[in-house]
Amino acid sequence: MAMIKQGLIPLLLIFLVALVLMVIPMPVVFDMLRPDWVTLVLLYWVLALPHRVNIGTAFVLGVMCDVLLGSVMGVHAIGLSVVTYFAARHFQRIRNFSIPQQAIIVGVLVLVKRAVIFEVNVVLHAADFTWAYFWPVLTSMIFWLWLFPLLRKLRRQLAIS
Repeated sequence: MAMIKQGLIPLLLIFLVALVLMVIPMPVVFDMLRPDWVTLVLLYWVLALPHRVNIGTAFVLGVMCDVLLGSVMGVHAIGLSVVTYFAARHFQRIRNFSIPQQAIIVGVLVLVKRAVIFEVNVVLHAADFTWAYFWPVLTSMIFWLWLFPLLRKLRRQLAIS
């Protein structure tokens, strides 16, 4: 019961919204530009609440992404776990950067995640490389500038701690 008081339900709902945004249908032109919503939301909560959102959370979200996207089980879990490890390890430094500087770090982390997932897919399926696969890195950086203040405001209003 104590965890509900600390905002567990709103936190779960925010992750659910990120998962829905990941799979919501979009026109093909915009679909390749879709930000990596799950990674963005996960990174925010790792930076804001590292004692509650950690690699275990990333792994579970990654498995959920694998199920929703129909990919090989564990591919997204590995990518999100790698990114979350770095963010959790350096959360105090990253939090001290300005939001535009954080956006650059987030872009690098999304790039690492997508590169890990791509490499695993190359090993498993002999996937072909296209530059369009990395467009979400740029859009994720841009959306971080908007998402960070929004999630911070939600965290404060809903008293998620």
